[in-house]
Amino acid sequence: MTENNNMVNHPNHYGGEDNPYEVIKVCEAWGLHLDAYLFNVVKYIARAGIKDPAKELEDLKKASFYLDRKIKNLEKWLFG
Repeated sequence: MTENNNMVNHPNHYGGEDNPYEVIKVCEAWGLHLDAYLFNVVKYIARAGIKDPAKELEDLKKASFYLDRKIKNLEKWLFG
């Protein structure tokens, strides 16, 4: 697989093709592919600081954004 194709299909910062714990594989195994919010929470936490060490805080803030949004939507659904 070419480096460019690898960055699309199995980027190293998500675990890589040969890793059984590649983020997309774990999210699918956990059923998170059915919930974009939770999928993104796991994705951003799993790669925090790996894709770009200078953006670790940004990745964690993105995870927090999606988790907060999931919580707010769930509260709205549960409590009106």
